[in-house]
Amino acid sequence: MKRTITIYGLMLTMIAASLLIFSSCAAPGTEELREVTVILDWVPNTNHTGIYAARDQGYYRDAGLKVEIIQPSEGGSADLVAANQGEFGISYQEQVTYARTADDPLPVVAIAAIIQHNTSGFASPEYKNIETPADFEGKIYGGWGSPMEEAMLRGLMEKYGADYSKLEIVNIGATDFFASVERDVDFAWIYYGWDGVRAELIDFPINFMLLQDLDPVLDFYTPVIIASENTLENEPVLVRKFLEATEKGYQFSIENPTAAADILLNDNSELDRGMVTASQQYLSKHYISHDEGWGYMKEEIWIGFSGWMFEQDLLANPLEVEQAYTNEFLPEQS
Repeated sequence: MKRTITIYGLMLTMIAASLLIFSSCAAPGTEELREVTVILDWVPNTNHTGIYAARDQGYYRDAGLKVEIIQPSEGGSADLVAANQGEFGISYQEQVTYARTADDPLPVVAIAAIIQHNTSGFASPEYKNIETPADFEGKIYGGWGSPMEEAMLRGLMEKYGADYSKLEIVNIGATDFFASVERDVDFAWIYYGWDGVRAELIDFPINFMLLQDLDPVLDFYTPVIIASENTLENEPVLVRKFLEATEKGYQFSIENPTAAADILLNDNSELDRGMVTASQQYLSKHYISHDEGWGYMKEEIWIGFSGWMFEQDLLANPLEVEQAYTNEFLPEQS
């Protein structure tokens, strides 16, 4: 009986060894890829180009990943990522801060900054002569109804000696910036990498105030890549592989902005080619601003902006910064 068991054990060992050898000799490209879902924050645009480039150039495939890129139906990616509907999402520091400080907090964590300085600000047609927040007095601001907009406008107008009560705020939702400032409002909040670039393309002179030029604390991260605490804890290798391939995608976009724009357009033919190409030329110079490399986030940015939000009564609770972001999974810089 003992001999029978020994022979049986030997056969199992040989079979296992054969399977291991067969597995290690699998033909390149035939390995099973791990399916991964990335949930965008909005419609596809040049903030996302590096992800499309990483997929197109095979960086994800080389990492053993098959990446699907989807748009959120409504409300952004944080809720979906927290509910494990996707491994990764595109978000922004404000959303992560709200999510982490709510009375019922969402377990999402920022793991990379796509752009390392804020490229957004207030813009108006040049002929309206709105050059500083002091000029907001007596004007109409078109926004999307966010309490943070009101806090920001109030704080900046007070800093520049203007009377906030004399500013009218209307909700224009997703209405086109150019149509709004020509028809309904005097100024609005834009991202220069999109509407600012478009103003240049159509020769529409604007006055643009970059937020951090008005107050350094407003230099927050937008957009960022997020993951759930569950993914970070249970699949750290997956997270590192994804970020390493994604970083290559953004490096490709930096070095080849026209080719990167073509990749984004191939997947999203509804976008305007001239607009995407010009926007890509602009953003390719802004993806990396730190010596630490793509994706790196600084603690002082998280502390400063969350502290400002709490002082403005925008948060239910102070942010525990060390739980909101991490650089742990970023590729090492050579």
